[in-house]
Amino acid sequence: MEKSKLAEWDVIIIGAGPIGLACAIEAKKAGLHYLVLEKGCLVNSLYNYPHNMTFFSTSDRLEIGGVPFISNNPKPTRPEALEYYRRVCSSWKLNVQLYERVQSISKNKNFIITTSKNNYTAQAVILALGFYDLPYLLNVEGEDLPKVKHYYDEPHPYFAQKVAVVGAANSAVDVALETWRKGADVTMIIREGEIRESVKYWVKPDIENRIKEGSIKAYFNSTVSRITPQTVEVKTPDGIITLENDFVLAMTGYQPPFDFMKAIGVAFGADEFCTPIYNEQTMESNVPGLYLAGVVVGGLKTNKWFIENSRIHAEQIINQLKQIRLR
Repeated sequence: MEKSKLAEWDVIIIGAGPIGLACAIEAKKAGLHYLVLEKGCLVNSLYNYPHNMTFFSTSDRLEIGGVPFISNNPKPTRPEALEYYRRVCSSWKLNVQLYERVQSISKNKNFIITTSKNNYTAQAVILALGFYDLPYLLNVEGEDLPKVKHYYDEPHPYFAQKVAVVGAANSAVDVALETWRKGADVTMIIREGEIRESVKYWVKPDIENRIKEGSIKAYFNSTVSRITPQTVEVKTPDGIITLENDFVLAMTGYQPPFDFMKAIGVAFGADEFCTPIYNEQTMESNVPGLYLAGVVVGGLKTNKWFIENSRIHAEQIINQLKQIRLR
């Protein structure tokens, strides 16, 4: 990959996920002096997905930069996606610096970006941030116990264990089915009255049938009230019950890094989803020269924007930067 020691840039892109890479590709095509900074590995959020995850989107909907995404099945797997985005980065020779966490961004005439390794200045900044680092907490006693997990990678550790899965969306359903099929005794604890309608259409009947037949137990309209090393207490419509338990897998979702964004000066609307304020045509935030791309645009509504419908953000932003450059 291209490496540069220069510290002044036309645009710095924060985040080397698929949308951050798409922004880098458009910036390179436009002849802009750009840099991508990523706190972890390439497509860090995708890397942290469950090992056996299958995408909701078909491979063509995940393509960026005109690089074909060929997968064995219409809906690609996590390993196939990692391979694909590595190939995109290498093919375009993108200027990506990995394992370099952005610590602060301030603005005088230009933006000043301080990282764990360097200081940079840039005329514009694109926040292509994911939301996989900040899980929603249960906020109950015992949540800090080692047996409580907010991330899931594979089912093997849960063989022959009593597992409580918290949540009713895609992640919770996938975890419940996969751990059950690998020998776990699974109980779902669901705040809502049913499995969410947004669950993948080919998976929803599976989980509903497993619950109906009793293979996977489920407590609806229920929440976790306390966790101990040997049990989990559940508040149900019929009162609090205590279940024997070895692991709690809290698949309760994740949220954008609001504190980081607010520190830069990004303003948010008064809606329930804390949607950041931005120009829908240019993707520029209320901070001049600071642009938003990808899932972060939706605030707490993290299922509004995803790879296939936010790829266009890259073109919108870079087209705006090209116009500014020509003035």
